[in-house]
Amino acid sequence: MIDLALDGYMSALPEIFLALSGLVFLIAGVFRGNSGTTFLCYSAAFAFVFSLILLAGVNTGEAFSDLFIMDDFARYIKVIILLGAIASVVYAASFLKDEQIFRFEYPVLMIFAVVGMMVMVSANDLLTVYLGLELSSLSLYVLAAIHRESIKSSEAGLKYFVLGAISSGFILFGCSLIYGFAGATNFDDISVLLSGDNSLNIGVIFGMVFILSGLAFKISAVPFHMWTPDVYEGAPTSVTAFFAIVPKIAAIALIIRILFEVFPSMSEQWQQVVVFISVASMAIGAFGAIAQKNIKRLMAYSSIGNMGYALIGVAAATQNGVYSVLVYVTIYMVMTVGVFGIIMCMRKRGYAAESISDLSGLSKNSPVMAYGMAILMFSLSGIPPMAGFFGKFMIFEAAVNAEMYILAVIGVLLSVVAAYYYLRVIKIMFFDEAEDRFDCDIAFSRRAMIAISVILIVAFIFYPNIVFDGAMSASLALFPK
Repeated sequence: MIDLALDGYMSALPEIFLALSGLVFLIAGVFRGNSGTTFLCYSAAFAFVFSLILLAGVNTGEAFSDLFIMDDFARYIKVIILLGAIASVVYAASFLKDEQIFRFEYPVLMIFAVVGMMVMVSANDLLTVYLGLELSSLSLYVLAAIHRESIKSSEAGLKYFVLGAISSGFILFGCSLIYGFAGATNFDDISVLLSGDNSLNIGVIFGMVFILSGLAFKISAVPFHMWTPDVYEGAPTSVTAFFAIVPKIAAIALIIRILFEVFPSMSEQWQQVVVFISVASMAIGAFGAIAQKNIKRLMAYSSIGNMGYALIGVAAATQNGVYSVLVYVTIYMVMTVGVFGIIMCMRKRGYAAESISDLSGLSKNSPVMAYGMAILMFSLSGIPPMAGFFGKFMIFEAAVNAEMYILAVIGVLLSVVAAYYYLRVIKIMFFDEAEDRFDCDIAFSRRAMIAISVILIVAFIFYPNIVFDGAMSASLALFPK
């Protein structure tokens, strides 16, 4: 019995290691104070790398009385989460030093946020879902307001907390409704009950919609997107990068797991909700970004639009749709890492520059950075042969194969609209009059992350199977033969 229990806990070994690491770093921070912030950031990056190694050796299985599950889908998403977390915490180490924001709690909060996201991805019970969501959300609320001397940062944290609390209430109420009507919280039990008893469906539909609404907030999908531009602009840029890179991927993975494992028999009902959210997000993301002058707000609307595209694959309700979403979010993560790395390089005379116009003439002052940003913008806009094109193409192909032609056409048209503001950034960099040069003192770690991001986007053109094979294996885990 003891051996069996230990085998179960092994499925959650990466999460256990990270949780213990967070506690150790917290104690170290208390004794060393804020002077150890940079060291703790790089230590957190090492902890994430070691978790990746542990993740590679963990076997599939269930733990904690079937509350937690490890399968190929969870493994794939966790790899993306950990890679994004590594990039985010490395960026944070140099950014916090530039901005003189020394808070030892910063890397500790990032670790606990990542633990929460990894628990969400492996959730096999509504209780585990809520536990992971709250652990992640509470850490993110504090991170948004970590710069205590900044009014904008405090405002961002407060807005995120208030609206996040509402979304958590939606999710908890939805879980309560489902438990009240189905009499179970385990995903497998609920799925079996719903497939065999149609009388439960009406009450459960309401619970499902409440959960979807709460999770739509987590991915900043319309109509729960209102927090995104303000929080992206107000939070420290390293925090904004973390928000854009990691939590959305975990949330959309949780949406996929819940819809395809708990409610597969109710796909006709949830498809309507997902299609609406998808179209609305793509539209707001495309048209809302056009008038933006702050590059962080521009990226906020970009993230809203990108989540809309990802939801097209979810709406298809097929294995091919899930496969396309996994490929898309992987490419999105890499692109976002590169873009925010360059945004953090936008500093003049020691101060952060956030206006899009500050990129004017960048091709003359810093051609390497300008061409790197151009590659990333071309990819985000979906222009071939960049990686972003393949991501969007696969999403639209999944919609067409599911005979959702109108949704695919709307997605293509709104993608064309969104390309305007991405290409406008390129126009400003290459054709506008040169502004003052950015500061030349850029940390090596930041340069390395930007270079890796750009190289991966270009390399994807020649070696796409590295992503395709992993995404295919992960999607098949949700559709056993």
